[in-house]
Amino acid sequence: MNGEVITVDDVPGEFSERVVEAFLNRPGDGFSLVLSGGGTARRCYERLAEDGADQIDWWQVDVFWGDERCVPPGDPDSNERLGREALLERVGAANAVYPMRCDDGPDAYQQRVAQAGRLDLLHLGLGPDGHTASLFPGSSALDADPGRLVVMNEDPTGRNVHRRMTLTFSAIARARLVVVTVEGEEKREAFTAVRRGDPDLPATRIKADHLVWLVDPAAMG
Repeated sequence: MNGEVITVDDVPGEFSERVVEAFLNRPGDGFSLVLSGGGTARRCYERLAEDGADQIDWWQVDVFWGDERCVPPGDPDSNERLGREALLERVGAANAVYPMRCDDGPDAYQQRVAQAGRLDLLHLGLGPDGHTASLFPGSSALDADPGRLVVMNEDPTGRNVHRRMTLTFSAIARARLVVVTVEGEEKREAFTAVRRGDPDLPATRIKADHLVWLVDPAAMG
């Protein structure tokens, strides 16, 4: 599989440390952070808000999202809402915040990501079906043109509801550091398949300059 696998008991704590370290060692004045969604992401961001309050200058941070459901920003299923509640409202500031909005279409966000250049740290999760961001098995986004950074996508099985906007593999590959957090026994089968390089699982195709998988013992098996 691509990347480095690290087994940790405290995934949110290790994630927080990685973000702080990446910020302190950033190559320029600014720092681009790409957020994810889901229960593990919420725990990671709440921990980051605690640990990074004094170590990160949030006025230097530009915040993006890796994917979003096509729901209103205040909807319980919104990744934007999760990121704001778990992190942004707790740290109180950011240089810029760029939520994904389906109504604007993918081209507007594509332009935003392209202007950002290299992304400093991109956070991803792993679904029980092996999806990451909103790149689902068998979905059209898996075959996006290499020049596309953002596309609309849907889960062809219907298990993951809502139409989505998502970064593509090409966009993910622009990141200096990708951190994938994996927690829980329900992720074990998918992670095992990714480790053996199953080509049917989208998460197997993640690439970046530096790719780290933070996996708890339950998911590791």
